[in-house]
Amino acid sequence: MTDTTSIKHPTPLTSGDFTAAEEPFALFGDWFAEAVKAEPNDPNAMALATVDADGLPDVRMVLMKGYDADGFVFYSHLASQKGRELAANPKAALLFHWKSLRRQVRIRGNVSPVTEAEADAYFATRPKQAQIGAWASKQSQPLESRFAFEQAIAKIAARHLVSEVPRPPGWSGWRIAPLQFEFWHDRPFRLHDRIEFRRDKSDSAWAKTRLYP
Repeated sequence: MTDTTSIKHPTPLTSGDFTAAEEPFALFGDWFAEAVKAEPNDPNAMALATVDADGLPDVRMVLMKGYDADGFVFYSHLASQKGRELAANPKAALLFHWKSLRRQVRIRGNVSPVTEAEADAYFATRPKQAQIGAWASKQSQPLESRFAFEQAIAKIAARHLVSEVPRPPGWSGWRIAPLQFEFWHDRPFRLHDRIEFRRDKSDSAWAKTRLYP
């Protein structure tokens, strides 16, 4: 199970009825805190949707490694498919689905790279084997065999047998700055609760709307 104790997030909301919330980040903090307690695996897992040059959507699961009022952060290879698509079109959608709580949160917004210092600081917290894997993997590129990958891992591991592993130059992170949140809570007979928050810019006030299920 992923260690989420180091994830940065705002103080959770403590109100009982989530539809009374007037601000989405505190509500997300409340739900995420509950998910950390309830989900058996990776409560910080989120689906990340991007689009390619032809406008065809791509979606995959990634791990949120931090969030605050500036946005939601994840890390990967810059040359990966998601990295190339975000470089060409820096907009994305996220989906958190906490099955044990029967809740989901949808997020859409603009994407920007994290700073070099942020990427270095997070990379230093990764297990050494994961750091080595980041060097060995040419993410999203064709791989001739599993053995070739294991050989690359072994060579890099030998190179850093007693030394620290630096962050690869092609490995970093992104921050999604939300312009839209939608909170969904399952209710009997598909009479679900849905609350949407929208804003035009990252410094604009949030507008809240209740949606039909």
